Amino acid sequence: MRKKIASIILATALLATAAIGCGGSTGGASSKAASSAAGSSAAAGSSAAASSAAAGSSAAASGKTLKVGIINNDPSESGYRTANDKDLKATFSKENGYEATFAYGKTNDDQITAAKKMITDGIDYLLLSAADTKGWDATLQEAQKAGTRVILFDRMVEADEKLYEAAIVSDMAKEGETAVNWLKDQKLDSYNIIHIQGQMGTDAQIGRSGALEKTAKEAGWKIVKQQTANWNAEEAEKIVASVISAKTDFNVIYAENDNMAQGAENALKKANIEYGEGKKVVIMGFDCNKFALQNLVDKKWNYDGQCNPFQSSYIVDVINKLEKGEKIATKKIVMEEKGFDSKTITKEDVEKYGI
Repeated sequence: MRKKIASIILATALLATAAIGCGGSTGGASSKAASSAAGSSAAAGSSAAASSAAAGSSAAASGKTLKVGIINNDPSESGYRTANDKDLKATFSKENGYEATFAYGKTNDDQITAAKKMITDGIDYLLLSAADTKGWDATLQEAQKAGTRVILFDRMVEADEKLYEAAIVSDMAKEGETAVNWLKDQKLDSYNIIHIQGQMGTDAQIGRSGALEKTAKEAGWKIVKQQTANWNAEEAEKIVASVISAKTDFNVIYAENDNMAQGAENALKKANIEYGEGKKVVIMGFDCNKFALQNLVDKKWNYDGQCNPFQSSYIVDVINKLEKGEKIATKKIVMEEKGFDSKTITKEDVEKYGI
């Protein structure tokens, strides 16, 4: 009986209200990617169609249908997640030789329930984007016992790496460090920061929050408000409005995704507070949505970091190697990403890298 091969793209369909972000390097310079265990790469800024065209042909070519279970976060939470879901669906199609089941969820409980059913149904690959980094050990062990191979995408989990074949991710800690280094390079007279966090416990939140907290402590920056808005624009607007109402002085908004940065901007508009390049308040976001990059071009925002949502070609490369009985050289495959500054971004960048 052939050994099942499993790649995890987690997608659990239930809760939906948020928006996720991912940062990159400053000024359009690429952050260094860790080794790519698979040959082809869905370079940052490629479209879902281009990614799926490059990635989806191997299963169909072999004449064998692979059963894939994909667990993801809610595709309506952000432009990033919508692009990510579209890319995966285009690649893991019947035409490309896959029988794919998708599930979406905002919590580990929802995602784990879906994953266990997929494993019981006999999938070859489990592709997972975990809602939370913790709590996956038992489910991954169950997959391993069933012969289902797991591939993580977008987010890491805190589990023994023997329980998954590969992880195709952004370096969230590096994203945060790069954004914070950019902020440090602005040499502001003072740093009074509103820190709007993403969903607590997610890989993205941990990486971006950790970088800011570390540097703020070392450099003597003041975080005047730190609160999660769960990736949501309306929640972010309320947080900033509360700081304004309290008459607390601030000059930087560090929002862990574009939706929350947009909500923060709405609060500033309503209070007639100037923001953007050369103005009182610096606005920083993550994701590289087109609207966010256009805000940089228009000098309304100051910085935006990219999170590459096009992971499917990397995943297919891993599956191809596993199907051939080859070892994956590097468990953690870090995608190439960029970050942008309002002083250097171009209109071409908006079209090429915006999602």
